[in-house]
Order: sequence, then structure tokens, then C-alpha cells
Amino acid sequence: MADPHRRRLVELYRCAVAAAHPSACLGPHLPRLAGPGRVLVVGAGKAAAAMAVAAEAHYRAAGTLDRVGGFTTAAHGYRDRLAGPLPSRIEIIEACHPTPDAASEAAARRALAVAASAGSDDILLVLLSGGASALWAAPAPGLDLAAKTALTRGLLKCGADIHEMNTVRRHLSAIKGGRLAAAAKGARIVTLAISDVPGDDPATIGSGPTVPDPTTLADARDILRRRTPMLERLQLEIPSAVMAALANPANETLKPGDPAFAGSEYRIIATPRQALDAAAAAARAGGLDVVDLGDAVTGEARDVAGAHARQALALKAAGRRAVILSGGELSVTVANKAGRGGRSQEYALALAVALDGAPGISAIAADTDGIDGGEGSADDPAGALIDPTTLARAGARGLSAARSLADNDATPFFAVLGDLVATGPTHTNVNDFRAIIIDRAD
Repeated sequence: MADPHRRRLVELYRCAVAAAHPSACLGPHLPRLAGPGRVLVVGAGKAAAAMAVAAEAHYRAAGTLDRVGGFTTAAHGYRDRLAGPLPSRIEIIEACHPTPDAASEAAARRALAVAASAGSDDILLVLLSGGASALWAAPAPGLDLAAKTALTRGLLKCGADIHEMNTVRRHLSAIKGGRLAAAAKGARIVTLAISDVPGDDPATIGSGPTVPDPTTLADARDILRRRTPMLERLQLEIPSAVMAALANPANETLKPGDPAFAGSEYRIIATPRQALDAAAAAARAGGLDVVDLGDAVTGEARDVAGAHARQALALKAAGRRAVILSGGELSVTVANKAGRGGRSQEYALALAVALDGAPGISAIAADTDGIDGGEGSADDPAGALIDPTTLARAGARGLSAARSLADNDATPFFAVLGDLVATGPTHTNVNDFRAIIIDRAD
């Protein structure tokens, strides 16, 4: 018999995603053209394509589209997944995520050039969402893209969290850490951001190209020192050019109080909290108690899964009919470089192992951008579903959940079971979404 909660779990995920989609949240925040100037658009991230569509529709309705131009940068494959025609005035270009490519560097240089072209009557409209750090990757002077990419790949593999990643990236960049704002030379800047980070820190969203950076070169060097043992175990080296760049005072980021930010406005238009609230409302409407663990859960995916399993089992023992909701970005320390899967799939697999087939408990773990792990392909899964039959069905097919977990190899495991969540790009990104339904067993 099919698990009765699968459809409900997918519906909760969809509610969370819809609450943060640009078509729902961007329009009310777009700046009005009151003077003689232009709106020059630059943007990057998992939501960049849909943000371009929503912005163009807004200015067309306002009758000012002829004074709007620019571009946004989406991940490869996202542009073709849009519904409807492409924008005519705001170009959508593509680059690589999660590790940057030559197109990422070209996009960042182009954004800097657009910012530099803004006049005193113009508005530089910056549209940001999660993923922007990789999609805009202009290395600092003296550093090439290959060295920066090697470092990014290594930090991802050794489980660095988003704050660590972006502290390092800001100090190795010609666009991050406030440098895009500096390029605008006093023009009015309006940044509209969809947050994918715990705490909704503007300096971390897209590595903060239009905001001051409170972290330092010394902070970035300290992160690399702490991560060096794991990098060495994975046989990954920190390029010497990276350490040289982090020792160069010229690569320090812009700090609070810098005059580059005098004409700058920053608004966060969608957050992980809003997405969780939408899912919570849907769950309550369906008769479930909501246990909300918050939108900023971090830690090793398998460890967090173990803790959540214990909470679910306690609720089950208490006779509760409930859903445990959580957001935030987990991390995965990779033991097997050949394994396939992302943090949401690893969490789901670890949760299944920890629950050990406990009746009446089912769960979903999926990234709200529709892409979990892999190589950033638009065809990668968003996450996975589990239910009380997961381990038994796996065993009947000769699969060991424990072995797949040890090998960081969740994608093949869930693919065989037909339990992957496959959505394609959702055109937003408010981090990971997790829901565990606890119900009476039939």
C-alpha cells in the first residue's frame, strides 16, 4: 500500500517554494522611475531568470519598459525551463553553479561594467538570490579562475558552511564584498534579494556585492587553516595563489561606513522563514500540529537527521499527530569522492536509517531551488522522500542504506526506489526544506 503522506509532504514543499517565487514577491519592491533616468538591471542566482521575467512584466505594466535594460545571470539550463516567452529588455545569460566557469567571470565583469555606466539619474537595480556567488566570479587581481574554482570545489567537499564559503570568496573577488557598489560611483543602488542563508545576512547572500563586509582577510585565512586537515585527507590542495591573494592588503573588502554605500538601498523580499510559515499554515489547515525547528538549522546532515529522528519518535510515543518543519543549510563531509547525492538526500537517507522503519513516520527533504547536490545540472534531483517501508524495499532490491550513507551515495539508492523528488529548477532559492509527518500507523 502506498504511503498516504507522500502527497501531503510534496504539497508542503510546493507551498514553501511558491511563497518565495519572484512572481509572488518581487513586484511590490521594484523601484519606480520618477525622474529622467534609466533602470539598469544586473542580477545573479537561482532565481535570476524568474526575477528578470517578473521585473520586465512590472515595468511593462507601468509603461516604462523602454527605459529599462540590463541582464541577469542564471545557472546553465535554467533559462530553457522558464514558462512563457523570454524577456525582451532584460537579457538572461547563463553560467556555471556550484563551481564557476569562464561564463561566470564574464558575467561578473559585465555587471561591473553596467554599474560603472550608471549615471546620477539612473537606478542600478541589483537582483540577487542564492547561487549568485558562483554565477558572478571575477577573481581578485593576481588570481585566476582556475585557482579560485579549485578552492571552491575543495571547500564544498570538506563540508564548509555558507558563511565560511562566502567569507573566503568575498576576499578573492573583484565584485563581492561591496565592490559592485563601489563600481557604481555614487549612482542610486537598489538591491532586492531572495535569501538562502540562515539569519538572512546581506553580506552572505551572493557574497554581498552591494553591502559592506564585516569580515577580514585574517578571518578568511583562519577558515582555510581550520579546513586544511580535511582538504589534505581528500587530497585537495589550497592553490598557492589563493594564500598569496589572502595575504595582500589590497584584497580587503569594503567596510561599514564606506562612501560607496551612501546611495544604496537593500531589501530582502523573500526568506526561508516566509517559506516555512507558508508550509506551516498548510499543515495546520490539514489538521497537523506543527513543531517548527526554525529556518536556520545547520550542522552535518547525518547528525541533524539523527536528532530529528529522536524528536519524531518522541512525538510518536506521546501520541501526537504532527509535522516537524525545518529549514537551513546542512553540510556533508565527503568520505567517498565517487558518491552521488546532496545534503538533502543524505539527510533523508540518514533519517531513514535512524528511524529504522518506525511506523507512521514519513518525511521529505529537498532544496527549494530544485537542485540538491550533483554537478548543478538542471536535471539533478531536488531531494528525496522516505516512509516506513524505505529500508524494507531497499533490502528487497539488495541495497544497504547504511552502506550508501557511509559512501555518500544517496542518489542511486533513492533512484532505485523511485523516491527521488525531481522538480527541475524552481526559479527561487530559500535554502533547504524538511518536513517529517508523524501519524498513527494503520
